[in-house]
Amino acid sequence: MIQYFKDLFNGIVNLLKGMYITMLNFCRPKVTEQYPENRGKKVYAERFRGELIMPHNEKNEHKCTACGICQMNCPNGTIRIETKQITTEDGKNKKILDKYFYDLASCTFCGLCSMNCPQKAIVWTNNFEHSVFTREAMRIQLNKEGSKVEEKKAITSKE
Repeated sequence: MIQYFKDLFNGIVNLLKGMYITMLNFCRPKVTEQYPENRGKKVYAERFRGELIMPHNEKNEHKCTACGICQMNCPNGTIRIETKQITTEDGKNKKILDKYFYDLASCTFCGLCSMNCPQKAIVWTNNFEHSVFTREAMRIQLNKEGSKVEEKKAITSKE
């Protein structure tokens, strides 16, 4: 009988604690994100990962050498690289990037691809708005049509 009243008292105390916390939150000022209106004002952490991109310069050149490290490190096959072989002026065969596909719908945003890229050819942006009607729209080609790898500038020493 004593245990019954003890449990009843503990139940009432816990109920009042919960109601107290609820009333505190009810009386606090509301903080509402005005999402569509403040879209450009929002500041994100530097480590935020929203969307993977491949930056191109004004000459439509990128830094990707098609090494495939990002594709190997991707845990679920989100990245697929297609390469082609070309012959250079000096007669050597060279592998170059043909198409760089990224499936945003299956990406886990782990960042292993960009962390391990030796050329830093792919980076994350803060774009998080990915609402589309079909999954096909989430499959993106990151390299632009007609783009090529950025030429390395030879370092000249002052003599």
